[in-house]
Amino acid sequence: MSEMYDIIIVGGGPAGLSAAHSAVKNGAKKIIVLERDREAGGILQQCVHNGFGLHHFKEELTGPGYAQRCYDLIKDCPEVEVLVDTMVLEVHDNKEVIAVNPERGLMKLQAKTVILTMGCRERTRGAIRIPGYRPAGVYTAGAAQRMVNMEGYIPGHKIVILGSGDIGLIMARRMSLEGCKVQAVLEICPFSNGLTRNIVQCLNDYDIPLYLSHTITGIKGKDRVEGITVSKVDDKMRPIPGTEFDIECDTVLLSVGLIPENEISRELGIELHPRTNGPVVDQHRETSMPGIFAAGNVVHVHDLVDFVSDEAEIAGKYAALTALGKNAASDRDLAVTPGAGVNTCVPQHLRLSSESEAVRLFMRAAQPKRKVKLSIMSGGQEVMKKILPVVKPSEMISVEIPAEKTAALSDDITVSIEEA
Repeated sequence: MSEMYDIIIVGGGPAGLSAAHSAVKNGAKKIIVLERDREAGGILQQCVHNGFGLHHFKEELTGPGYAQRCYDLIKDCPEVEVLVDTMVLEVHDNKEVIAVNPERGLMKLQAKTVILTMGCRERTRGAIRIPGYRPAGVYTAGAAQRMVNMEGYIPGHKIVILGSGDIGLIMARRMSLEGCKVQAVLEICPFSNGLTRNIVQCLNDYDIPLYLSHTITGIKGKDRVEGITVSKVDDKMRPIPGTEFDIECDTVLLSVGLIPENEISRELGIELHPRTNGPVVDQHRETSMPGIFAAGNVVHVHDLVDFVSDEAEIAGKYAALTALGKNAASDRDLAVTPGAGVNTCVPQHLRLSSESEAVRLFMRAAQPKRKVKLSIMSGGQEVMKKILPVVKPSEMISVEIPAEKTAALSDDITVSIEEA
């Protein structure tokens, strides 16, 4: 017979650890966190730079420092077991989890609720179809980061980075500090996809050129990368003939986007959102399958790990309340739809009960703009508005609807961003 848990958490990164801590605070008595890596903490273990924790812990930390803070919250809790080096193979709709561990072998675990916190993965060269041979020297930025920061190897000496996401920008600085020459950062969009602070601290401070509206249209070299061909792109991101130029390099790092890790979610039959590529969730982070919750980068890719922890605390709280039979039944199910100027918004719907509660929305703007008005509309009425000095697709926007306003909601919600 399967061992019964209040909550099984799939993934022991910052989301999984934060969810476990929140679940304990809300009464859960038996929780297990399953992590496939050799230690808890997730991707943060290879992020040795600082800049983490300013919102959540009110202190600037490195990635491993932030991970340690999350682990410290639960390490002495008798209610929580963290099992590393454990691969989850299947999650069933009856909350049965099949996993394998080198010491315990094949395990069959049963839970009252499950929280999915598997994080995200990087897009590879195959996903963007760069033409050319397949020479050595092409890495995702995250793979190169692990190679340098955890394994002690340098991937190359003359580097070109495709994509201006945060990990690409941070690796531009990291490779410069290791004595490598970063020839350029290329971005297919007309704007950067990284945080402003990373543009300044990782590119401007090291005199690394950033080419906007440019992409790689060819990789030279058969055994090892010898250089690349770069082209300017039009407003539909198609290469413009006649704009080609070459850059000499021996290494290409790809920072071309992250994808929520949702093979388990897909096999389970959970509804996934076409824009976020993560589960459709309500304000409690419950998925379309009752009793199964999701939080962090598995739901939608965040720019700050602080928001990952905030969201995971929500999932942990309501997974615990559901396991204990204390979660209030909903009487209204309202859709949350991105309107003009908004690309994505999480949660995608609200399940509201007679118990009033504040609801926090996380969204991303469709285009970079200055001085805008963020509006939340319901039934033709403006629920609330907020003036923002600047919005960028790379930077998450967080807005809380107060409890007294959610109590009065009876129609679907639309969130939009327009010029103030």
